[in-house]
Amino acid sequence: MWTLLDSPVGDLRIVTDGCAITAIDFAGQGHANPRVAHPVGERDDAHRLLGQASRQLTAYFDRGLDDFDLPLAPPGTTFQRSVWQHLQQIGYGKTASYGEVAVRMGMTVAASRAVGLANGRNPIPIVIPCHRVVGANGALTGYSGGLERKRLLLELEQDGLF
Repeated sequence: MWTLLDSPVGDLRIVTDGCAITAIDFAGQGHANPRVAHPVGERDDAHRLLGQASRQLTAYFDRGLDDFDLPLAPPGTTFQRSVWQHLQQIGYGKTASYGEVAVRMGMTVAASRAVGLANGRNPIPIVIPCHRVVGANGALTGYSGGLERKRLLLELEQDGLF
């Protein structure tokens, strides 16, 4: 099941398996990981969990929520899910480099490329805040939704204006 949410970064398709959020896709882009198939099914704007996700995302964009409380079930490998779990520990308004995430996971900075690849396959952007991961020098680097969306999300969290 899925619903669409109009947001300041474009339409977001929120997908659930009925028990947890499994994907958030940016309009026109599809899933960040094309090898991961997730059931989409019928549009259901009245589904309880999709409504909860829509309300929390709306509150986030209105600067009234800085920590999501949603059941998540991102499809991915064990390593990818571990990276995504660590991304959720990067606080609102904060950033971390790929190397810093690797070190937090108990690996060396040399694992930053593997972290970057997993980060790029995050199926639940915004809620799993892959936009908060930046290059070692603080530069904005790749983002499945595009660098302009990444910039907007980071500015939102720094009290910037859209």
